[in-house]
Amino acid sequence: MNKLWLLFLSLGQVLLACQTPEKIEEKRPNILFIMSDDHAYQAISAYSDHLIQTPQIDRIAKEGMLFTNACVSNSICAPSRATILTGKHTHIHGKNDNLFPFDTTQMTFPQLFQKAGYETSMFGKLHFGNNPKGVDEFMILPDQGNYINPTFITQQGDTIINGYVTDIITDLSIDYLKSQRDQDKPFMMMYLHKAPHRPWWPSPEKFEEFRKKKFPLPETLFDDYATRGTAAHTAEMNLLTHMQYEHDSKIRPETIAEMGGVEPFIEPMPDGFYGPYNRANEAQKALYDPILKEINDEFKANWPKMTDREKMEWKYQRYMQDYLACISSVDDNVGRMLDYLEESGLADNTIVVYTSDQGFYLGEHGWFDKRFIYNESFKTPLLMRWPEKIQAGQVCEEMVQNLDFAPTFLEACGIDVPEDMQGESIMPLLLDATAQWGREAVYYHYYEYPAVHMVKRHYGIVSKEWKLVHFYDDVDEWELYDRLKDPQELNNVYDDPAYADKVQEMTQKLEDLRVYYGDSQELDQHYMDRYYDALGNAGYQHDHQK
Repeated sequence: MNKLWLLFLSLGQVLLACQTPEKIEEKRPNILFIMSDDHAYQAISAYSDHLIQTPQIDRIAKEGMLFTNACVSNSICAPSRATILTGKHTHIHGKNDNLFPFDTTQMTFPQLFQKAGYETSMFGKLHFGNNPKGVDEFMILPDQGNYINPTFITQQGDTIINGYVTDIITDLSIDYLKSQRDQDKPFMMMYLHKAPHRPWWPSPEKFEEFRKKKFPLPETLFDDYATRGTAAHTAEMNLLTHMQYEHDSKIRPETIAEMGGVEPFIEPMPDGFYGPYNRANEAQKALYDPILKEINDEFKANWPKMTDREKMEWKYQRYMQDYLACISSVDDNVGRMLDYLEESGLADNTIVVYTSDQGFYLGEHGWFDKRFIYNESFKTPLLMRWPEKIQAGQVCEEMVQNLDFAPTFLEACGIDVPEDMQGESIMPLLLDATAQWGREAVYYHYYEYPAVHMVKRHYGIVSKEWKLVHFYDDVDEWELYDRLKDPQELNNVYDDPAYADKVQEMTQKLEDLRVYYGDSQELDQHYMDRYYDALGNAGYQHDHQK
């Protein structure tokens, strides 16, 4: 019997060895797409450790690939997310601002994964819509969502979950992977953090920890935009004059009232402090209150005696303390997820992506927020790990963009990429960071004006060496930056005669790129007319032809 069994076993091994590689289907990889909201690349220690240590997010780079020239095509939340889902520029999929709804006839990559037999899920912040297409299971935040005791939209109806949003989103995601998914299918999960979106409310323990920290000032905190045009001078995102005392710096309205008002005066956002704070229950408030009292006491005692420069620096420190505290929670929770993948045996065949829906200003040029084509807003973190394919510790400097995600995921999983997707698969770069990459420059277009922060409409072309920008609508201004000589983008050389040939060359390349991606002056006008008509109907009058 033993000899007969050995004979059968040997025969089986021979037959298996004789199969061609094509007959042994490679197991399809899982996708774990981790995206935070407004996470600046400057606040990830894999890029720079001058502000914060993010050891868990850094793990993805150490075990995979770090992209140093990843960027977005439109630096604002919902349009960026729609671009990621569709693999198309915003002028094509139509979700080019936060005002208009997403076109639900657009094909999204989760739909294609679902059709290909993947189990699909989404937990966290989508930002638009309440029934994401192609997703088997979801729990998403309505619109921006809340940090404290957040509401979630589910297939069974809305529900409030007590706790801190970053922890909750991770709990939901890990629980789904552990106990709810079909383990006979590969999965595609979108694990989407609200943090660190404004207003920045850390968890109580991070609030206490980071309140004690001081951070180095950006070199350009007091930038005067000397060579920049109207757009930089008129944007409403300055820390001193536009960042909210209550909404952002956690100053209670009662404190300001007791002081008889404060200068510079900033029109307060309705319920800016108590909207987030009052979501906390009494036990949670008891944890926040000592830190809030310390902040308010310090503000009341010192603000009237401060110079404008000192006020700017105080607001910067308050901003960084809360913003980075929110990121610290994201980092901890990314670590929880990576640990689960290791413990469950899923890590080796799971593509892990960490990114943000855009970059963010952390006091550079005196700003917070995003929207501009300038580096801090335009560049986004991108770290990817796939142990079976991506060699650990690689750095890629090629110009990749958020519209490349969809075709990359599809190709990696053996799913056909629709011809109308405008992104390019970065699979060749994942396999070899030095591989040939045909794209020399990327296209950018921002539309939402007039709106909060008042960043003017503009489009542009960006290569590793150059950036050419056209601001339009109620202005007609151009800017050119030498990205190698002027990485902080302080010197607009568009009108410098020494750069006349470069202006001509880049202007032609920009026009060619607009044609290639199907953008045009006619579309510019169409989207302006649509936007201003909507604002006019809402009682907002603006002569956009002037």
